[in-house]
Amino acid sequence: MSTEHAERRNHAVRAAVEQGLLGEEEPVVALLDIDGIRESAAALREAFASVTDAPVLHAFAVKAAPLVPVLALLNAEGIGAEVASPGELALARAAGVPLERTVLDSPAKTPGELRDAIGLGIALNADNPQELTRIDELAGGADRLPPLGIRVNPQTGAGSIGALSTATATSKFGVALRDPGARAAVVRMYRDRPWLTRLHLHSGSQGVALTRMIEGVREVYALAEEINSAVGRRQVDTIDIGGGLPVNFSSDEVRPTFAEYAALLKREVPGLMDGRYGLVTEYGRALLAKHGTILARVEYAKTAGGRRIAVTHAGVQVATRTVYDPASWPLRIAAYDATGRPRDGAPVVQDIAGPACFAGDLLAEGRELPPLDQGDVVAALDTGAYYFSNHYGYNTLPRPAVHGFTADGEQVAFRLVRAAQTTAELVTEAGGDLADALL
Repeated sequence: MSTEHAERRNHAVRAAVEQGLLGEEEPVVALLDIDGIRESAAALREAFASVTDAPVLHAFAVKAAPLVPVLALLNAEGIGAEVASPGELALARAAGVPLERTVLDSPAKTPGELRDAIGLGIALNADNPQELTRIDELAGGADRLPPLGIRVNPQTGAGSIGALSTATATSKFGVALRDPGARAAVVRMYRDRPWLTRLHLHSGSQGVALTRMIEGVREVYALAEEINSAVGRRQVDTIDIGGGLPVNFSSDEVRPTFAEYAALLKREVPGLMDGRYGLVTEYGRALLAKHGTILARVEYAKTAGGRRIAVTHAGVQVATRTVYDPASWPLRIAAYDATGRPRDGAPVVQDIAGPACFAGDLLAEGRELPPLDQGDVVAALDTGAYYFSNHYGYNTLPRPAVHGFTADGEQVAFRLVRAAQTTAELVTEAGGDLADALL
């Protein structure tokens, strides 16, 4: 991320304060850098266009930011949608994502979901043989079939975050390729079903080394070659390599880049990139993380046991993974004064605390930052994916407003992406219209 990106962020923080997006009535707000998202989408397209002449569908993993305006922006930038539930599919359709640029992946698809996807013409990947049997029944009565494939687990191992590692020996996802007899069974599945034309894997995620990701892709490319050889034709014509490119959360630098990963794929799995296979990608975090910022006012500044503590309104409800697993999901924190300008002063050790009623609700613990006072602003950086869009309802804390922004020098324009959740909406969500139901 260039200095320009950091400057845009600083201008946006000050403008958010000056324009009243952040204040006493709205003590926490989320910002999205619109130009930054566009730049990441362009970088992804260009990275793969430089290594293959075959068609590539880039499908954004909707779970990373289930916000209709975000999906619409990415759609305008040529990025489709990878969905894993009826809700995510509904969001993609509301954003105008074409059905032919939508992919359905889920380990627990119901018969109704499968029927709807096939009827709509949405590409989907079967997770297991039982799901494939359901698809058999639906495929027999369909006039036309969308692109259909099978998800396989190459069982190449875990990364540093076990809960996110999808290619372990016992992962719940896909057909476990190294289990006894599994590889031959997959080949038979394709031989018996000429309409299976795709293969899918997802071996990457935060904490997974690129070499391990590449190993999984290589395994599935070899399987595609084996299937096509066994059936005597190019039946598998598209390989979905999933997403999971890790994000650097330690600085503004974007690493690894899409270009670096695409070049590594070209070098390590050249047959995948020689034009014979179409590709599908499913990136989420790597597209959006660097372009989101959560701002929160310091409601109180206090000390305990000699430790300074800045109590804010941003905690577990917006940064669930960071609060419960800070070692795996540390967040960078930037300090601003009450006017939204970068805070100066010699750094001191302090905690950045959230509003929830448990001691571990901390955005950062023992962090060296310029001294924060009541009314100052803290910014949680790199929060564009899986943070403010994946709300956790602890203490019935509301979802914050989300604003996209563009910056022309110090002139910042905001666009509302999602309004802040109101108290009335919280009551309704909690059964407020059914108060007498149990009496």
